[in-house]
Amino acid sequence: MRVGRHIQRCPVRPRGRPRGRLAGLVLLALLGGGAGSGDAEPLRIACSALGQQRVLCEEGAQAWGEATGHTVELVAIPNSATDRLGLYQQLLAAGAGDIDVLQIDVVWPGLLAEHLLDLGPVLGAEAEAHLPALIANDTVDGRLVAVPWFIDVGVLYYRADLLETYDRPVPTTWAALTDTAAYIQEQERAAGADELWGYVWQGRAYEGLTCNALEWIASYGGGTIVAPDGAISIDNPAAAAALDRAAGWVGTISPRGVLNHGEEEARGLFQSGRAVFMRNWPYAWALAQDEDSAVAGKIGVAPLPAGPEGHSTATLGGAHLAVSRYSEQIEVATDLVRYLTSAAEQKRRAIAAAFNPSRPALYEDPEVLAALPVLAEMATVIDGAVARPATVTGARYNRVSAAVFTAVHDVLSGESDGSTAVGVLAARLAHIKRAGW
Repeated sequence: MRVGRHIQRCPVRPRGRPRGRLAGLVLLALLGGGAGSGDAEPLRIACSALGQQRVLCEEGAQAWGEATGHTVELVAIPNSATDRLGLYQQLLAAGAGDIDVLQIDVVWPGLLAEHLLDLGPVLGAEAEAHLPALIANDTVDGRLVAVPWFIDVGVLYYRADLLETYDRPVPTTWAALTDTAAYIQEQERAAGADELWGYVWQGRAYEGLTCNALEWIASYGGGTIVAPDGAISIDNPAAAAALDRAAGWVGTISPRGVLNHGEEEARGLFQSGRAVFMRNWPYAWALAQDEDSAVAGKIGVAPLPAGPEGHSTATLGGAHLAVSRYSEQIEVATDLVRYLTSAAEQKRRAIAAAFNPSRPALYEDPEVLAALPVLAEMATVIDGAVARPATVTGARYNRVSAAVFTAVHDVLSGESDGSTAVGVLAARLAHIKRAGW
Protein backbone atom coordinates (compact mmCIF):
# COMPACT_ATOMS: atom_id res chain seq x y z
CA MET A 1 0.00 0.00 0.00
CA ARG A 2 1.35 3.42 -0.93
CA VAL A 3 0.27 6.23 1.32
CA GLY A 4 -0.16 9.87 0.33
CA ARG A 5 1.91 12.66 1.77
CA HIS A 6 -0.02 13.42 4.90
CA ILE A 7 0.06 12.47 8.54
CA GLN A 8 -1.00 8.91 9.23
CA ARG A 9 -1.79 7.51 12.65
CA CYS A 10 -1.52 3.82 11.94
CA PRO A 11 0.42 0.76 13.02
CA VAL A 12 3.55 -0.29 11.19
CA ARG A 13 2.82 -3.08 8.76
CA PRO A 14 4.41 -6.49 9.32
CA ARG A 15 7.46 -7.16 7.17
CA GLY A 16 8.16 -10.80 7.86
CA ARG A 17 10.39 -10.29 10.91
CA PRO A 18 9.03 -9.96 14.47
CA ARG A 19 8.58 -6.29 15.20
CA GLY A 20 8.60 -4.09 18.25
CA ARG A 21 5.76 -1.68 18.98
CA LEU A 22 5.76 1.94 17.78
CA ALA A 23 2.75 2.83 19.90
CA GLY A 24 1.60 6.41 19.70
CA LEU A 25 4.16 7.50 17.08
CA VAL A 26 3.16 9.51 14.05
CA LEU A 27 4.29 8.13 10.72
CA LEU A 28 4.93 10.75 8.08
CA ALA A 29 4.71 8.96 4.75
CA LEU A 30 6.38 10.11 1.56
CA LEU A 31 5.82 8.94 -1.98
CA GLY A 32 9.13 8.27 -3.65
CA GLY A 33 7.54 9.33 -6.91
CA GLY A 34 9.91 7.46 -9.22
CA ALA A 35 9.11 4.60 -11.49
CA GLY A 36 9.94 1.14 -10.36
CA SER A 37 8.99 1.42 -6.70
CA GLY A 38 5.84 -0.59 -7.37
CA ASP A 39 4.69 -2.44 -4.30
CA ALA A 40 8.15 -2.54 -2.71
CA GLU A 41 8.16 -2.20 1.03
CA PRO A 42 8.80 1.41 2.11
CA LEU A 43 12.13 2.26 3.68
CA ARG A 44 11.64 3.69 7.16
CA ILE A 45 13.88 6.41 8.54
CA ALA A 46 13.60 7.83 12.05
CA CYS A 47 14.03 11.60 12.00
CA SER A 48 13.63 14.02 14.87
CA ALA A 49 10.39 15.96 15.06
CA LEU A 50 12.33 18.89 16.51
CA GLY A 51 11.89 22.17 14.64
CA GLN A 52 13.14 22.10 11.06
CA GLN A 53 15.04 18.84 11.49
CA ARG A 54 11.96 16.89 10.40
CA VAL A 55 11.22 19.23 7.49
CA LEU A 56 14.76 19.03 6.11
CA CYS A 57 14.89 15.28 6.56
CA GLU A 58 11.57 14.98 4.76
CA GLU A 59 12.81 17.09 1.86
CA GLY A 60 16.08 15.19 1.57
CA ALA A 61 14.44 11.79 1.77
CA GLN A 62 11.83 12.81 -0.80
CA ALA A 63 14.51 13.99 -3.25
CA TRP A 64 16.35 10.68 -2.84
CA GLY A 65 13.10 8.76 -3.28
CA GLU A 66 12.22 10.61 -6.46
CA ALA A 67 15.70 9.97 -7.88
CA THR A 68 15.79 6.28 -7.00
CA GLY A 69 12.14 5.27 -7.26
CA HIS A 70 11.94 4.14 -3.64
CA THR A 71 9.25 4.98 -1.14
CA VAL A 72 10.31 6.44 2.20
CA GLU A 73 8.36 6.68 5.43
CA LEU A 74 9.55 9.09 8.11
CA VAL A 75 8.99 7.95 11.66
CA ALA A 76 8.63 10.97 13.93
CA ILE A 77 10.59 10.05 17.05
CA PRO A 78 10.33 11.80 20.43
CA ASN A 79 11.92 15.24 20.83
CA SER A 80 13.51 14.19 24.11
CA ALA A 81 16.86 12.51 23.49
CA THR A 82 16.32 10.38 26.59
CA ASP A 83 12.96 9.09 25.33
CA ARG A 84 14.37 8.57 21.84
CA LEU A 85 17.23 6.45 23.11
CA GLY A 86 14.84 4.37 25.19
CA LEU A 87 12.69 3.70 22.12
CA TYR A 88 15.70 2.66 20.05
CA GLN A 89 17.01 0.36 22.74
CA GLN A 90 13.62 -1.31 23.11
CA LEU A 91 13.26 -1.95 19.38
CA LEU A 92 16.84 -3.01 18.72
CA ALA A 93 17.06 -5.29 21.74
CA ALA A 94 14.05 -7.14 20.34
CA GLY A 95 15.75 -7.46 16.95
CA ALA A 96 12.89 -5.51 15.40
CA GLY A 97 13.32 -4.04 11.95
CA ASP A 98 10.65 -1.35 12.28
CA ILE A 99 13.22 1.32 11.46
CA ASP A 100 15.83 0.90 8.74
CA VAL A 101 17.77 4.17 9.13
CA LEU A 102 18.15 5.75 12.55
CA GLN A 103 19.05 9.30 13.47
CA ILE A 104 21.27 8.91 16.51
CA ASP A 105 22.90 11.35 18.89
CA VAL A 106 26.64 11.90 18.92
CA VAL A 107 26.95 10.03 22.24
CA TRP A 108 25.09 6.87 21.19
CA PRO A 109 27.43 4.93 18.86
CA GLY A 110 28.99 3.06 21.78
CA LEU A 111 25.58 2.34 23.29
CA LEU A 112 23.99 0.96 20.13
CA ALA A 113 27.00 -0.37 18.19
CA GLU A 114 26.11 -4.06 18.43
CA HIS A 115 22.83 -3.40 16.65
CA LEU A 116 24.22 -1.20 13.86
CA LEU A 117 25.69 -2.05 10.48
CA ASP A 118 29.39 -1.44 9.77
CA LEU A 119 29.29 1.29 7.10
CA GLY A 120 33.06 1.45 6.65
CA PRO A 121 33.30 -1.06 3.79
CA VAL A 122 30.50 0.72 1.95
CA LEU A 123 31.66 4.32 2.35
CA GLY A 124 35.39 3.67 2.06
CA ALA A 125 37.31 6.91 1.40
CA GLU A 126 34.10 8.96 1.59
CA ALA A 127 34.40 8.88 5.36
CA GLU A 128 37.59 10.94 5.16
CA ALA A 129 35.59 13.97 4.00
CA HIS A 130 34.07 14.35 7.47
CA LEU A 131 35.76 15.79 10.53
CA PRO A 132 38.19 13.12 11.76
CA ALA A 133 37.06 13.52 15.37
CA LEU A 134 33.51 12.67 14.39
CA ILE A 135 34.53 9.61 12.39
CA ALA A 136 36.57 8.49 15.40
CA ASN A 137 33.50 9.04 17.58
CA ASP A 138 31.42 6.85 15.26
CA THR A 139 34.00 4.06 15.07
CA VAL A 140 33.52 1.37 17.70
CA ASP A 141 35.93 -1.55 17.82
CA GLY A 142 37.04 -0.77 14.29
CA ARG A 143 33.49 -0.62 12.90
CA LEU A 144 32.04 2.61 11.47
CA VAL A 145 28.55 2.28 12.92
CA ALA A 146 27.27 5.75 11.97
CA VAL A 147 28.00 8.66 9.62
CA PRO A 148 27.99 12.33 10.73
CA TRP A 149 24.98 14.29 9.48
CA PHE A 150 25.39 17.66 11.18
CA ILE A 151 27.28 19.15 14.11
CA ASP A 152 25.72 20.90 17.08
CA VAL A 153 27.33 23.07 19.71
CA GLY A 154 25.66 25.05 22.44
CA VAL A 155 25.58 28.78 21.64
CA LEU A 156 24.24 31.98 23.18
CA TYR A 157 21.45 33.81 21.36
CA TYR A 158 20.84 37.43 22.30
CA ARG A 159 18.49 40.28 21.49
CA ALA A 160 20.82 42.64 19.69
CA ASP A 161 18.16 45.37 19.65
CA LEU A 162 17.76 45.33 23.42
CA LEU A 163 21.50 45.31 24.06
CA GLU A 164 21.78 48.35 21.79
CA THR A 165 18.87 50.12 23.48
CA TYR A 166 20.45 49.75 26.91
CA ASP A 167 24.02 50.18 25.68
CA ARG A 168 25.14 46.79 26.96
CA PRO A 169 27.80 44.61 25.30
CA VAL A 170 27.30 40.95 24.53
CA PRO A 171 28.22 39.24 27.83
CA THR A 172 31.37 37.16 27.78
CA THR A 173 31.11 35.82 31.35
CA TRP A 174 28.28 34.21 33.30
CA ALA A 175 28.50 37.03 35.83
CA ALA A 176 28.01 39.61 33.07
CA LEU A 177 25.13 37.65 31.57
CA THR A 178 23.41 37.46 34.97
CA ASP A 179 23.81 41.20 35.51
CA THR A 180 22.76 42.23 31.99
CA ALA A 181 19.78 39.88 31.90
CA ALA A 182 18.52 41.15 35.25
CA TYR A 183 18.96 44.80 34.27
CA ILE A 184 17.20 44.58 30.90
CA GLN A 185 14.45 42.42 32.36
CA GLU A 186 13.80 45.00 35.05
CA GLN A 187 13.80 47.93 32.62
CA GLU A 188 11.57 46.24 30.07
CA ARG A 189 9.06 45.09 32.66
CA ALA A 190 8.87 48.61 34.02
CA ALA A 191 8.07 49.73 30.49
CA GLY A 192 5.20 47.24 30.24
CA ALA A 193 6.82 44.02 28.95
CA ASP A 194 5.56 42.00 31.91
CA GLU A 195 6.31 38.59 30.38
CA LEU A 196 9.94 39.25 29.45
CA TRP A 197 12.61 37.05 31.03
CA GLY A 198 16.35 37.56 31.04
CA TYR A 199 17.59 34.07 30.16
CA VAL A 200 16.02 30.83 28.97
CA TRP A 201 17.71 27.44 28.58
CA GLN A 202 17.09 23.70 28.98
CA GLY A 203 16.37 22.81 32.62
CA ARG A 204 14.22 19.69 32.36
CA ALA A 205 15.70 16.51 33.82
CA TYR A 206 16.87 14.96 30.52
CA GLU A 207 19.93 14.77 28.28
CA GLY A 208 19.70 18.44 27.39
CA LEU A 209 20.31 19.38 31.01
CA THR A 210 23.45 17.24 31.04
CA CYS A 211 24.66 19.34 28.09
CA ASN A 212 23.91 22.62 29.86
CA ALA A 213 25.47 21.42 33.10
CA LEU A 214 28.66 20.30 31.37
CA GLU A 215 28.99 23.77 29.85
CA TRP A 216 28.58 25.46 33.22
CA ILE A 217 30.93 23.10 35.02
CA ALA A 218 33.67 23.06 32.39
CA SER A 219 33.55 26.85 32.01
CA TYR A 220 34.12 27.16 35.77
CA GLY A 221 37.17 24.90 35.55
CA GLY A 222 35.29 22.05 37.19
CA GLY A 223 36.26 19.38 34.66
CA THR A 224 34.13 17.16 32.47
CA ILE A 225 32.31 15.13 35.17
CA VAL A 226 34.28 12.01 34.21
CA ALA A 227 37.84 12.52 33.00
CA PRO A 228 39.09 10.95 29.75
CA ASP A 229 40.97 8.32 31.77
CA GLY A 230 37.76 7.26 33.52
CA ALA A 231 38.42 9.05 36.80
CA ILE A 232 35.32 10.62 38.38
CA SER A 233 36.12 14.35 38.59
CA ILE A 234 32.82 16.01 39.44
CA ASP A 235 33.30 16.43 43.21
CA ASN A 236 35.12 19.76 43.35
CA PRO A 237 34.35 23.34 44.49
CA ALA A 238 34.36 24.80 40.97
CA ALA A 239 31.68 22.38 39.79
CA ALA A 240 29.60 23.11 42.89
CA ALA A 241 29.90 26.88 42.32
CA ALA A 242 28.79 26.51 38.72
CA LEU A 243 25.63 24.66 39.74
CA ASP A 244 24.85 27.18 42.47
CA ARG A 245 25.20 30.00 39.94
CA ALA A 246 22.68 28.33 37.61
CA ALA A 247 20.27 27.67 40.48
CA GLY A 248 20.33 31.38 41.23
CA TRP A 249 18.83 32.12 37.82
CA VAL A 250 15.64 30.14 38.48
CA GLY A 251 12.86 32.48 39.50
CA THR A 252 15.02 35.58 38.98
CA ILE A 253 16.20 35.94 35.36
CA SER A 254 14.71 32.58 34.30
CA PRO A 255 11.10 31.49 34.84
CA ARG A 256 10.38 28.66 37.29
CA GLY A 257 9.04 26.84 34.25
CA VAL A 258 12.59 26.51 32.93
CA LEU A 259 12.82 23.44 35.15
CA ASN A 260 10.60 21.72 32.59
CA HIS A 261 12.01 23.33 29.44
CA GLY A 262 13.66 21.53 26.58
CA GLU A 263 15.02 23.09 23.39
CA GLU A 264 11.65 23.91 21.87
CA GLU A 265 10.16 25.44 25.01
CA ALA A 266 13.17 27.75 25.32
CA ARG A 267 13.00 28.62 21.62
CA GLY A 268 9.29 29.35 21.88
CA LEU A 269 9.86 31.97 24.58
CA PHE A 270 12.82 33.56 22.83
CA GLN A 271 11.28 33.58 19.36
CA SER A 272 8.09 35.16 20.66
CA GLY A 273 10.14 38.04 22.07
CA ARG A 274 9.86 37.04 25.71
CA ALA A 275 13.55 36.52 26.54
CA VAL A 276 16.74 38.56 26.26
CA PHE A 277 19.16 35.62 26.10
CA MET A 278 18.81 31.95 25.20
CA ARG A 279 21.10 28.95 25.23
CA ASN A 280 20.27 26.60 22.39
CA TRP A 281 21.65 24.71 19.40
CA PRO A 282 22.33 26.30 15.98
CA TYR A 283 19.08 24.99 14.47
CA ALA A 284 17.20 27.79 16.26
CA TRP A 285 18.93 30.51 14.21
CA ALA A 286 17.07 29.97 10.95
CA LEU A 287 13.73 29.50 12.73
CA ALA A 288 14.17 32.75 14.65
CA GLN A 289 14.66 34.55 11.33
CA ASP A 290 11.39 33.32 9.83
CA GLU A 291 8.97 36.02 8.73
CA ASP A 292 6.52 35.04 11.47
CA SER A 293 9.19 35.33 14.18
CA ALA A 294 8.80 38.26 16.58
CA VAL A 295 12.60 38.62 16.76
CA ALA A 296 13.54 38.27 13.09
CA GLY A 297 16.39 40.65 12.29
CA LYS A 298 16.83 41.54 15.97
CA ILE A 299 19.11 38.78 17.24
CA GLY A 300 22.73 37.72 17.30
CA VAL A 301 24.66 34.61 18.27
CA ALA A 302 27.87 34.31 20.27
CA PRO A 303 29.93 31.76 22.18
CA LEU A 304 28.54 30.82 25.58
CA PRO A 305 29.87 32.93 28.46
CA ALA A 306 33.00 32.02 30.37
CA GLY A 307 33.40 31.20 34.02
CA PRO A 308 35.57 33.05 36.55
CA GLU A 309 38.82 31.75 35.03
CA GLY A 310 37.94 32.76 31.47
CA HIS A 311 36.93 29.40 30.05
CA SER A 312 34.14 29.45 27.44
CA THR A 313 32.87 25.97 26.69
CA ALA A 314 30.17 24.50 24.48
CA THR A 315 28.92 20.95 24.57
CA LEU A 316 29.47 19.04 21.35
CA GLY A 317 26.27 17.64 19.94
CA GLY A 318 24.87 16.70 16.60
CA ALA A 319 23.10 13.95 14.73
CA HIS A 320 24.48 10.94 12.90
CA LEU A 321 22.77 8.39 10.68
CA ALA A 322 23.03 4.64 11.17
CA VAL A 323 21.57 1.53 9.57
CA SER A 324 19.93 -1.12 11.72
CA ARG A 325 21.43 -4.63 11.41
CA TYR A 326 17.85 -5.90 11.45
CA SER A 327 16.80 -3.96 8.36
CA GLU A 328 15.60 -6.09 5.46
CA GLN A 329 16.75 -3.42 2.98
CA ILE A 330 20.34 -2.85 4.01
CA GLU A 331 21.67 -1.90 0.57
CA VAL A 332 18.91 0.65 -0.02
CA ALA A 333 19.18 2.01 3.52
CA THR A 334 22.92 2.51 3.12
CA ASP A 335 22.36 4.40 -0.11
CA LEU A 336 19.94 6.75 1.65
CA VAL A 337 22.52 7.41 4.39
CA ARG A 338 25.16 8.16 1.76
CA TYR A 339 22.81 10.64 0.07
CA LEU A 340 21.69 12.44 3.24
CA THR A 341 25.26 12.88 4.49
CA SER A 342 26.66 13.95 1.10
CA ALA A 343 28.33 17.31 0.54
CA ALA A 344 25.44 18.55 -1.60
CA GLU A 345 22.80 17.65 0.99
CA GLN A 346 24.80 19.07 3.90
CA LYS A 347 25.31 22.27 1.91
CA ARG A 348 21.57 22.54 1.29
CA ARG A 349 20.79 22.04 4.96
CA ALA A 350 23.37 24.63 6.02
CA ILE A 351 21.99 27.28 3.67
CA ALA A 352 18.33 26.48 4.31
CA ALA A 353 18.37 26.12 8.08
CA ALA A 354 21.84 26.81 9.52
CA PHE A 355 22.72 23.19 10.27
CA ASN A 356 26.49 22.99 10.75
CA PRO A 357 28.08 20.57 8.26
CA SER A 358 30.32 17.72 9.37
CA ARG A 359 32.47 18.26 6.27
CA PRO A 360 35.25 20.85 6.85
CA ALA A 361 35.33 21.84 3.17
CA LEU A 362 31.85 23.36 3.47
CA TYR A 363 33.08 25.87 6.06
CA GLU A 364 35.05 27.47 3.22
CA ASP A 365 32.32 27.23 0.59
CA PRO A 366 31.55 30.79 -0.69
CA GLU A 367 27.84 30.08 -1.20
CA VAL A 368 27.46 28.64 2.28
CA LEU A 369 29.28 31.57 3.90
CA ALA A 370 27.32 34.12 1.85
CA ALA A 371 24.02 32.63 3.00
CA LEU A 372 25.19 31.86 6.51
CA PRO A 373 27.85 34.31 7.78
CA VAL A 374 27.25 32.99 11.29
CA LEU A 375 28.99 29.78 10.24
CA ALA A 376 32.33 31.53 10.72
CA GLU A 377 31.38 32.06 14.37
CA MET A 378 30.30 28.45 14.64
CA ALA A 379 33.69 27.27 13.44
CA THR A 380 35.28 29.07 16.39
CA VAL A 381 32.83 27.57 18.85
CA ILE A 382 33.34 24.06 17.47
CA ASP A 383 37.09 24.35 18.04
CA GLY A 384 36.47 24.83 21.77
CA ALA A 385 33.65 22.32 22.17
CA VAL A 386 33.82 19.65 24.86
CA ALA A 387 32.42 16.15 24.49
CA ARG A 388 30.20 14.48 27.03
CA PRO A 389 31.86 11.54 28.82
CA ALA A 390 30.29 9.01 26.49
CA THR A 391 33.33 7.38 24.97
CA VAL A 392 34.99 6.64 28.29
CA THR A 393 31.81 5.36 29.97
CA GLY A 394 30.67 3.36 26.93
CA ALA A 395 27.50 1.35 27.42
CA ARG A 396 27.05 2.93 30.88
CA TYR A 397 26.72 6.45 29.52
CA ASN A 398 22.93 6.47 29.64
CA ARG A 399 23.04 5.76 33.39
CA VAL A 400 25.83 8.28 33.85
CA SER A 401 23.86 11.02 32.14
CA ALA A 402 20.71 10.20 34.10
CA ALA A 403 22.68 10.50 37.32
CA VAL A 404 24.06 13.86 36.17
CA PHE A 405 20.82 15.49 35.13
CA THR A 406 19.00 14.17 38.20
CA ALA A 407 21.60 15.62 40.58
CA VAL A 408 21.73 18.93 38.70
CA HIS A 409 17.95 19.21 38.62
CA ASP A 410 17.90 18.76 42.38
CA VAL A 411 20.12 21.83 42.72
CA LEU A 412 18.10 23.91 40.27
CA SER A 413 14.83 23.06 42.01
CA GLY A 414 16.22 23.92 45.44
CA GLU A 415 16.19 20.37 46.77
CA SER A 416 19.97 20.38 47.16
CA ASP A 417 22.94 22.71 46.88
CA GLY A 418 25.98 22.51 44.65
CA SER A 419 28.41 21.13 47.20
CA THR A 420 26.06 18.39 48.39
CA ALA A 421 24.97 17.49 44.87
CA VAL A 422 28.46 16.98 43.42
CA GLY A 423 29.34 14.71 46.36
CA VAL A 424 26.18 12.65 45.91
CA LEU A 425 26.74 12.51 42.16
CA ALA A 426 30.32 11.31 42.58
CA ALA A 427 29.09 8.47 44.79
CA ARG A 428 26.43 7.50 42.26
CA LEU A 429 28.94 7.50 39.44
CA ALA A 430 31.32 5.36 41.48
CA HIS A 431 28.54 2.81 41.91
CA ILE A 432 27.91 2.80 38.15
CA LYS A 433 31.62 2.51 37.44
CA ARG A 434 31.92 -0.61 39.58
CA ALA A 435 29.72 -2.35 37.00
CA GLY A 436 32.40 -1.51 34.47
CA TRP A 437 33.03 1.19 31.92
